Amino acid sequence: MNILSKILLISACCLIIGCGSKHNIEADYEIVPLPFEVKNTGGEPFILDDKTMIVYPEGNETLKQAAGFLSEYINLSIGLKPDITGDVKDQNVIVLKTGYKGDNPEAYQLLVSKDKITIQGVAEAAVFYGMQTLRKSMPVGHDITTVSFPATEITDYPRFGYRGMHLDVSRHMFPIESVKKYIDILALHNINRFHWHLTDDQGWRIEIKKYPELTKTGSMRAQTVIGKNSGEYDGKPYGGFYTQDEIKEVVKYAEERFITIIPEVDLPGHMLAALTTYPNLGCTGGPYKVAETWGVFDDVLCAGNEDIYPFLEGVFDEVIELFPSEYIHVGGDECPKTRWEKCPKCQAKIKALGLKADAGHTAEQGLQSYVIQRIEKYINSKGRKVIGWDEILEGGIAPNATIMSWQGIEGGTEAALQHHDAIMTPTTYLYFDYYQALDIKDELFGIGGYVPVEKVYSYEPMPEGLTKEQQKHIIGTQANVWTEYMKDFNHVEYMVLPRMAALSEIQWTQPEKKDYQKFLPRLAKLTKLYAKLGYNFATHIFNIEGKIETDNANKQLKMTLSTFDNAPIFYTLDGSEPTEKSTLYEGVIQIDKNVDIKAVAIRDGIRSKIYERKLDINKATFKPITLENKPWGRYSYAGAPTLVDGQAGGDVYASGGWIGFQQDMIATIDLEETTPISKVRMGTFVDVASWIFNVSEYSIYVSDDNKDFKQIYSKEFAPVEESQPVGPVYLDAEFSKVDTRYVKVVAKYLRSQPEWAGGAGKPASIFIDEIQVN
Repeated sequence: MNILSKILLISACCLIIGCGSKHNIEADYEIVPLPFEVKNTGGEPFILDDKTMIVYPEGNETLKQAAGFLSEYINLSIGLKPDITGDVKDQNVIVLKTGYKGDNPEAYQLLVSKDKITIQGVAEAAVFYGMQTLRKSMPVGHDITTVSFPATEITDYPRFGYRGMHLDVSRHMFPIESVKKYIDILALHNINRFHWHLTDDQGWRIEIKKYPELTKTGSMRAQTVIGKNSGEYDGKPYGGFYTQDEIKEVVKYAEERFITIIPEVDLPGHMLAALTTYPNLGCTGGPYKVAETWGVFDDVLCAGNEDIYPFLEGVFDEVIELFPSEYIHVGGDECPKTRWEKCPKCQAKIKALGLKADAGHTAEQGLQSYVIQRIEKYINSKGRKVIGWDEILEGGIAPNATIMSWQGIEGGTEAALQHHDAIMTPTTYLYFDYYQALDIKDELFGIGGYVPVEKVYSYEPMPEGLTKEQQKHIIGTQANVWTEYMKDFNHVEYMVLPRMAALSEIQWTQPEKKDYQKFLPRLAKLTKLYAKLGYNFATHIFNIEGKIETDNANKQLKMTLSTFDNAPIFYTLDGSEPTEKSTLYEGVIQIDKNVDIKAVAIRDGIRSKIYERKLDINKATFKPITLENKPWGRYSYAGAPTLVDGQAGGDVYASGGWIGFQQDMIATIDLEETTPISKVRMGTFVDVASWIFNVSEYSIYVSDDNKDFKQIYSKEFAPVEESQPVGPVYLDAEFSKVDTRYVKVVAKYLRSQPEWAGGAGKPASIFIDEIQVN
């Protein structure tokens, strides 16, 4: 959807939810993130017009600059551009000042009266967040001459002190102007930490003057794989890096917007770019090459080689000089120990350190802990602190390290229990390279998974079971953007917006004030500002949401259709295109036969994206089903009934419609009476880059008593090729008609992935959905 289409759609929604028009412009304090307290004081409104001025304290250069930002923000939103002044004025002014008394250093108060708006913060950063509140409360338009601000008192402060957003520039790199734009987007959402992932296997992106070859050699890869490790390549060299002058420019730009940049140099894994430059730092001595594919690689820094330590110290000397951040991120994630297990130097180091395997960790994991702790000690000596991904817990955490918990909540919980600070950033809620829609045919490419706005918003960062003292160690939360499949910044914007708005409310707003249904109209209003600023954002919140419940007792499905703004919905059941002449949705649709539902919301003549869902009612639908083996943890979802609910899993394996297994899937369906059958169809999902393969064998058994089963079909399958497209693969077992009551379906998982796979030699996962019996 282009920007013009988005503006038309948002405008139609705003007519329904009550956004202002040019004839009656009034500010609206229902913004994102929601402030702590908004009180209507009942006085006359403040009128912003072309005579309004912004006043800052004379001599305060920081607030003078902030006043300039606010003037520009107002200009971008409505076209007026207030002058700024350090002179004391009391009429028709917006006053910026510090001195507000509050326990939170980022707390502010925004007072609106007839004569002035006053934004007073504990410190300058707090004033800046008050400015963002004022900015987002304003209407958006081209020729607005006045804005009326209702008399109000807003008291506000953030829930968390660390409010982060991440960007990977190693897999794909973006121009400095794009990085600055990213910082502007963060500032709009009250985010105060920018985690900049600067090095990885696919490219070294930061100039290190002591080691110039890092950017001469390590910043360039010869070519890039097409898609998800398809085995096909584009044949084009790719690379680049940021000079130290450019980094200083970006750091200053962020500081001016009260954002601290946290640089990451990932170690001891994800170091192929450095190893290609300096092969002596690896266990084998090479040759190495800057990675042309995605994933995790066995070649890592040689922990037993003393040369890696002065090298890393030299790198961090310059990183620390460039970035004034309290924290330096050292990675520590996804470091295979394959090379270390066979490396004489690493084994000698393990012996010299007296490292032993125990019930929880290997000696090699202890060796990684040694590397992280040694580097942490050096960084601490420079007056800085270390952050690492949650793998640095393995083998013993570095004494003063902060944990970034990405694999789930367990890492953050364990860190807090050990009295270490933690930042929560779990994949299942806060990885913005995951898809944000189930219908992905029109989506920009994603790594997989499914993290819509609603799921982001639902995340609660504080793990259960922690004491109040332990809770203090959960210092904040962050979303991550990995850019394997994001070749340009337009793609990045689409993946982060509007999910970043949901993130900001997790980070800023008190949990008891969160309400997703009330959040949506506020988000819709914010997207109007996105459009005005030219941001590329996803519009899924304006689409129809469909929910389907299984009514086993009555052998039917119940479908509910809705939009956040209660727009009129029209639908068909035969797969034809819905129009305003189609059936108007007025309540639950009851389904007991095969249908192809298509629905559209129409707002002021503007059509939403078509919602489509095919439902297949067959002999297995609504029947009792049992599993012999438990599904795979987080991919269990609603369990066995999902396999016979009449709904195919779709194009995203993490949608909740597919059930994952790390062992054989053995399902028995009770048809409840003797029934003639001649075909069993089973859906599988293949995504080899995610270690999800086809089944190795598919078998069907039947029984009259659920005890003695007879095999009536079996077929073995070779592993799919590397070029296999990501998505569903359906298997049909056809056989002579047989009368039976019980049908057992067996799908065997692949015990060993092929040599070309990222998990070569390791077991694969299988994902199954919709077993259809006919």
